[in-house]
Amino acid sequence: MKKWIAQMMSALLIAGTLLPAITHADLQRGDMVVTLGENLTSEQKKLLLAEMNAPDDVDIVTVSNKEEHNYLDGKVASRLIGTKAISSSSITIAKSGSGINVKTKNITWVTEDMYKNALATAGIKDADIYVTAPFEVSGTAALTGLIKAYEVSTNTEISEEQKQAANEEMVETAKLGDEIGTEEATTLVETIKEEIAANPPANDEELRTIIIQAAEQININLTDAQIQSLIDLFNKLQDLGIDWGAVNDQLNAAKDKVTNYLKSEEGQSFLEKLKAVFVSLIDAIKALFS
Repeated sequence: MKKWIAQMMSALLIAGTLLPAITHADLQRGDMVVTLGENLTSEQKKLLLAEMNAPDDVDIVTVSNKEEHNYLDGKVASRLIGTKAISSSSITIAKSGSGINVKTKNITWVTEDMYKNALATAGIKDADIYVTAPFEVSGTAALTGLIKAYEVSTNTEISEEQKQAANEEMVETAKLGDEIGTEEATTLVETIKEEIAANPPANDEELRTIIIQAAEQININLTDAQIQSLIDLFNKLQDLGIDWGAVNDQLNAAKDKVTNYLKSEEGQSFLEKLKAVFVSLIDAIKALFS
Protein backbone atom coordinates (compact mmCIF):
# COMPACT_ATOMS: atom_id res chain seq x y z
CA MET A 1 0.00 0.00 0.00
CA LYS A 2 2.81 2.46 0.88
CA LYS A 3 4.47 1.76 -2.45
CA TRP A 4 1.23 2.42 -4.30
CA ILE A 5 0.69 5.70 -2.44
CA ALA A 6 4.23 6.72 -3.31
CA GLN A 7 3.57 5.93 -6.98
CA MET A 8 0.42 8.02 -6.95
CA MET A 9 2.13 10.96 -5.25
CA SER A 10 4.98 10.77 -7.71
CA ALA A 11 2.59 10.82 -10.64
CA LEU A 12 0.65 13.74 -9.23
CA LEU A 13 3.85 15.69 -8.67
CA ILE A 14 4.79 15.02 -12.28
CA ALA A 15 1.39 16.29 -13.36
CA GLY A 16 1.97 19.44 -11.33
CA THR A 17 5.21 20.15 -13.18
CA LEU A 18 3.35 19.86 -16.48
CA LEU A 19 0.74 22.48 -15.65
CA PRO A 20 1.24 25.67 -17.66
CA ALA A 21 2.51 28.44 -15.40
CA ILE A 22 1.51 32.07 -15.73
CA THR A 23 4.48 33.89 -17.24
CA HIS A 24 5.32 37.57 -17.29
CA ALA A 25 8.18 37.57 -19.80
CA ASP A 26 6.87 40.69 -21.53
CA LEU A 27 6.29 42.62 -18.28
CA GLN A 28 8.66 44.91 -16.45
CA ARG A 29 9.98 44.07 -13.00
CA GLY A 30 8.10 46.92 -11.32
CA ASP A 31 4.73 45.69 -12.53
CA MET A 32 4.29 43.36 -9.54
CA VAL A 33 2.84 44.66 -6.30
CA VAL A 34 2.61 42.45 -3.20
CA THR A 35 0.08 42.66 -0.38
CA LEU A 36 0.97 41.24 3.03
CA GLY A 37 -1.25 40.73 6.06
CA GLU A 38 0.15 42.90 8.85
CA ASN A 39 0.04 40.06 11.39
CA LEU A 40 2.49 37.83 9.54
CA THR A 41 5.79 37.17 11.28
CA SER A 42 9.01 38.33 9.64
CA GLU A 43 9.82 34.74 8.70
CA GLN A 44 6.37 34.19 7.20
CA LYS A 45 6.70 37.36 5.12
CA LYS A 46 10.08 36.22 3.84
CA LEU A 47 8.72 32.80 2.87
CA LEU A 48 5.64 34.23 1.13
CA LEU A 49 7.71 36.73 -0.85
CA ALA A 50 9.92 33.87 -2.03
CA GLU A 51 6.83 31.80 -2.89
CA MET A 52 5.50 34.68 -5.00
CA ASN A 53 8.86 35.08 -6.76
CA ALA A 54 8.78 38.73 -5.75
CA PRO A 55 11.80 40.86 -6.73
CA ASP A 56 13.85 42.35 -3.91
CA ASP A 57 12.55 45.88 -4.57
CA VAL A 58 8.90 44.92 -5.02
CA ASP A 59 6.29 47.41 -3.81
CA ILE A 60 4.54 46.06 -0.70
CA VAL A 61 1.09 47.05 0.51
CA THR A 62 0.13 46.10 4.07
CA VAL A 63 -3.42 45.01 4.91
CA SER A 64 -4.75 45.28 8.46
CA ASN A 65 -7.46 43.33 10.22
CA LYS A 66 -9.14 46.68 10.91
CA GLU A 67 -9.52 47.23 7.16
CA GLU A 68 -11.10 43.80 6.84
CA HIS A 69 -13.63 44.71 9.50
CA ASN A 70 -14.35 48.04 7.79
CA TYR A 71 -15.53 46.21 4.68
CA LEU A 72 -16.92 43.01 6.15
CA ASP A 73 -18.47 43.72 9.56
CA GLY A 74 -22.12 42.76 9.53
CA LYS A 75 -21.75 40.90 6.25
CA VAL A 76 -19.83 37.81 7.33
CA ALA A 77 -19.35 35.81 10.52
CA SER A 78 -16.67 37.27 12.78
CA ARG A 79 -14.89 33.91 12.89
CA LEU A 80 -14.16 34.23 9.15
CA ILE A 81 -12.65 37.68 9.57
CA GLY A 82 -10.83 36.74 12.74
CA THR A 83 -8.55 39.09 14.64
CA LYS A 84 -5.49 38.92 12.41
CA ALA A 85 -4.76 39.77 8.78
CA ILE A 86 -2.86 36.83 7.30
CA SER A 87 -3.82 36.19 3.67
CA SER A 88 -1.45 37.86 1.22
CA SER A 89 -1.17 38.22 -2.52
CA SER A 90 0.69 39.44 -5.55
CA ILE A 91 -0.78 41.31 -8.50
CA THR A 92 0.99 41.69 -11.81
CA ILE A 93 -0.56 43.88 -14.46
CA ALA A 94 -0.81 41.86 -17.67
CA LYS A 95 -1.10 42.98 -21.28
CA SER A 96 -4.39 44.37 -22.51
CA GLY A 97 -6.99 41.71 -23.25
CA SER A 98 -5.55 39.12 -20.87
CA GLY A 99 -8.42 39.34 -18.40
CA ILE A 100 -8.15 38.52 -14.71
CA ASN A 101 -6.39 35.26 -13.83
CA VAL A 102 -6.33 34.04 -10.21
CA LYS A 103 -4.46 31.24 -8.42
CA THR A 104 -4.75 30.50 -4.70
CA LYS A 105 -2.97 28.47 -2.03
CA ASN A 106 -4.17 27.76 1.55
CA ILE A 107 -7.35 29.80 0.96
CA THR A 108 -10.34 27.83 2.23
CA TRP A 109 -13.46 30.00 1.90
CA VAL A 110 -13.00 32.37 -1.04
CA THR A 111 -12.43 30.57 -4.34
CA GLU A 112 -10.35 31.72 -7.30
CA ASP A 113 -13.45 32.52 -9.33
CA MET A 114 -14.98 34.48 -6.44
CA TYR A 115 -11.91 36.71 -6.33
CA LYS A 116 -12.01 37.08 -10.09
CA ASN A 117 -15.68 38.09 -10.14
CA ALA A 118 -15.30 40.56 -7.28
CA LEU A 119 -12.16 42.12 -8.76
CA ALA A 120 -13.90 42.59 -12.11
CA THR A 121 -16.77 44.29 -10.31
CA ALA A 122 -14.27 46.63 -8.62
CA GLY A 123 -13.05 47.67 -12.07
CA ILE A 124 -9.76 45.78 -12.09
CA LYS A 125 -8.56 44.76 -15.54
CA ASP A 126 -5.92 42.50 -17.09
CA ALA A 127 -4.07 41.19 -14.06
CA ASP A 128 -2.43 37.97 -12.89
CA ILE A 129 -3.30 37.37 -9.25
CA TYR A 130 -1.81 34.98 -6.70
CA VAL A 131 -3.38 34.69 -3.24
CA THR A 132 -1.64 32.72 -0.51
CA ALA A 133 -1.07 32.27 3.23
CA PRO A 134 1.42 30.33 5.38
CA PHE A 135 -1.44 28.12 6.61
CA GLU A 136 -5.14 27.67 5.83
CA VAL A 137 -7.20 30.85 6.21
CA SER A 138 -10.54 32.11 4.90
CA GLY A 139 -8.92 34.62 2.52
CA THR A 140 -11.03 37.65 3.42
CA ALA A 141 -8.03 39.99 3.77
CA ALA A 142 -6.75 39.36 0.27
CA LEU A 143 -9.46 41.18 -1.70
CA THR A 144 -8.94 44.40 0.24
CA GLY A 145 -5.20 44.12 -0.36
CA LEU A 146 -5.56 43.38 -4.06
CA ILE A 147 -7.74 46.43 -4.65
CA LYS A 148 -5.22 48.60 -2.78
CA ALA A 149 -2.37 47.07 -4.78
CA TYR A 150 -4.14 47.69 -8.08
CA GLU A 151 -4.57 51.34 -7.18
CA VAL A 152 -0.84 51.57 -6.42
CA SER A 153 0.29 49.73 -9.54
CA THR A 154 -1.95 51.61 -11.99
CA ASN A 155 -2.11 54.98 -10.24
CA THR A 156 -5.92 54.84 -10.30
CA GLU A 157 -8.47 55.36 -7.57
CA ILE A 158 -11.32 52.93 -6.96
CA SER A 159 -14.26 54.46 -5.13
CA GLU A 160 -15.15 53.31 -1.64
CA GLU A 161 -18.56 52.31 -2.99
CA GLN A 162 -17.00 49.94 -5.52
CA LYS A 163 -14.68 48.50 -2.88
CA GLN A 164 -17.65 47.86 -0.62
CA ALA A 165 -19.59 46.33 -3.51
CA ALA A 166 -16.72 44.02 -4.48
CA ASN A 167 -16.36 42.81 -0.89
CA GLU A 168 -20.09 42.30 -0.57
CA GLU A 169 -20.22 40.34 -3.81
CA MET A 170 -17.37 38.10 -2.65
CA VAL A 171 -19.09 37.48 0.68
CA GLU A 172 -22.57 36.88 -0.74
CA THR A 173 -21.20 34.46 -3.33
CA ALA A 174 -19.20 32.58 -0.69
CA LYS A 175 -22.21 32.40 1.65
CA LEU A 176 -24.41 31.17 -1.19
CA GLY A 177 -21.67 28.68 -2.02
CA ASP A 178 -21.95 27.25 1.48
CA GLU A 179 -25.61 26.55 0.74
CA ILE A 180 -25.69 25.39 -2.89
CA GLY A 181 -22.04 24.64 -3.72
CA THR A 182 -19.17 27.01 -4.53
CA GLU A 183 -19.00 26.22 -8.24
CA GLU A 184 -22.77 26.55 -8.61
CA ALA A 185 -22.84 29.88 -6.76
CA THR A 186 -20.01 31.34 -8.82
CA THR A 187 -21.53 30.19 -12.10
CA LEU A 188 -24.89 31.62 -11.06
CA VAL A 189 -23.42 35.06 -10.31
CA GLU A 190 -21.50 35.05 -13.61
CA THR A 191 -24.64 34.05 -15.52
CA ILE A 192 -26.66 36.85 -13.89
CA LYS A 193 -23.95 39.36 -14.83
CA GLU A 194 -24.01 38.20 -18.44
CA GLU A 195 -27.78 38.59 -18.65
CA ILE A 196 -27.73 42.01 -17.00
CA ALA A 197 -25.13 43.13 -19.53
CA ALA A 198 -27.30 41.89 -22.41
CA ASN A 199 -30.70 42.95 -21.01
CA PRO A 200 -30.45 45.47 -18.14
CA PRO A 201 -33.45 45.06 -15.81
CA ALA A 202 -35.68 48.10 -15.30
CA ASN A 203 -37.03 47.06 -11.90
CA ASP A 204 -36.93 44.40 -9.18
CA GLU A 205 -39.36 42.11 -10.97
CA GLU A 206 -37.22 42.00 -14.10
CA LEU A 207 -34.14 41.41 -11.96
CA ARG A 208 -35.96 38.62 -10.11
CA THR A 209 -36.84 37.02 -13.45
CA ILE A 210 -33.19 37.18 -14.56
CA ILE A 211 -32.04 35.52 -11.33
CA ILE A 212 -34.65 32.76 -11.48
CA GLN A 213 -33.97 32.03 -15.15
CA ALA A 214 -30.20 31.99 -14.53
CA ALA A 215 -30.73 29.49 -11.71
CA GLU A 216 -32.95 27.31 -13.90
CA GLN A 217 -30.35 27.45 -16.67
CA ILE A 218 -27.80 25.74 -14.43
CA ASN A 219 -30.32 23.52 -12.61
CA ILE A 220 -30.32 25.30 -9.26
CA ASN A 221 -33.33 25.75 -7.00
CA LEU A 222 -33.13 28.95 -4.97
CA THR A 223 -35.11 29.78 -1.87
CA ASP A 224 -37.02 33.07 -1.62
CA ALA A 225 -34.41 34.32 0.83
CA GLN A 226 -31.56 33.50 -1.56
CA ILE A 227 -33.34 35.24 -4.44
CA GLN A 228 -33.93 38.33 -2.31
CA SER A 229 -30.27 38.43 -1.23
CA LEU A 230 -29.22 38.38 -4.89
CA ILE A 231 -31.74 41.09 -5.76
CA ASP A 232 -30.36 43.29 -2.96
CA LEU A 233 -26.78 42.64 -4.08
CA PHE A 234 -27.34 43.40 -7.76
CA ASN A 235 -29.43 46.47 -6.98
CA LYS A 236 -26.44 47.86 -5.07
CA LEU A 237 -24.12 46.98 -7.92
CA GLN A 238 -26.42 48.57 -10.51
CA ASP A 239 -26.62 51.77 -8.47
CA LEU A 240 -22.86 52.14 -8.99
CA GLY A 241 -23.29 52.39 -12.76
CA ILE A 242 -20.98 49.44 -13.39
CA ASP A 243 -20.15 48.70 -17.02
CA TRP A 244 -21.34 45.08 -17.07
CA GLY A 245 -20.05 44.58 -20.59
CA ALA A 246 -16.53 45.48 -19.45
CA VAL A 247 -16.88 43.20 -16.42
CA ASN A 248 -17.88 40.26 -18.63
CA ASP A 249 -15.04 41.04 -21.03
CA GLN A 250 -12.57 40.57 -18.17
CA LEU A 251 -14.14 37.27 -17.12
CA ASN A 252 -14.39 35.93 -20.66
CA ALA A 253 -10.85 36.97 -21.62
CA ALA A 254 -9.40 34.65 -18.98
CA LYS A 255 -11.59 31.77 -20.18
CA ASP A 256 -10.56 32.40 -23.81
CA LYS A 257 -6.90 32.38 -22.78
CA VAL A 258 -7.23 28.86 -21.38
CA THR A 259 -9.29 27.64 -24.34
CA ASN A 260 -6.81 29.01 -26.87
CA TYR A 261 -3.91 27.46 -24.98
CA LEU A 262 -5.52 24.01 -24.98
CA LYS A 263 -6.16 24.30 -28.73
CA SER A 264 -2.55 25.25 -29.45
CA GLU A 265 0.24 22.82 -30.31
CA GLU A 266 1.79 23.42 -26.88
CA GLY A 267 -1.55 22.81 -25.19
CA GLN A 268 -2.16 19.59 -27.09
CA SER A 269 1.31 18.40 -26.08
CA PHE A 270 0.49 19.20 -22.46
CA LEU A 271 -2.77 17.22 -22.65
CA GLU A 272 -0.95 14.21 -24.10
CA LYS A 273 1.60 14.32 -21.28
CA LEU A 274 -1.17 14.67 -18.71
CA LYS A 275 -2.96 11.71 -20.26
CA ALA A 276 0.21 9.64 -19.90
CA VAL A 277 0.40 10.58 -16.23
CA PHE A 278 -3.12 9.32 -15.57
CA VAL A 279 -2.43 6.14 -17.52
CA SER A 280 0.51 5.51 -15.19
CA LEU A 281 -1.80 6.10 -12.22
CA ILE A 282 -4.26 3.53 -13.54
CA ASP A 283 -1.43 1.06 -14.12
CA ALA A 284 -0.28 1.60 -10.53
CA ILE A 285 -3.77 0.88 -9.23
CA LYS A 286 -4.01 -2.27 -11.36
CA ALA A 287 -0.63 -3.43 -10.09
CA LEU A 288 -1.83 -3.03 -6.52
CA PHE A 289 -4.67 -5.51 -7.01
CA SER A 290 -2.92 -7.95 -9.36
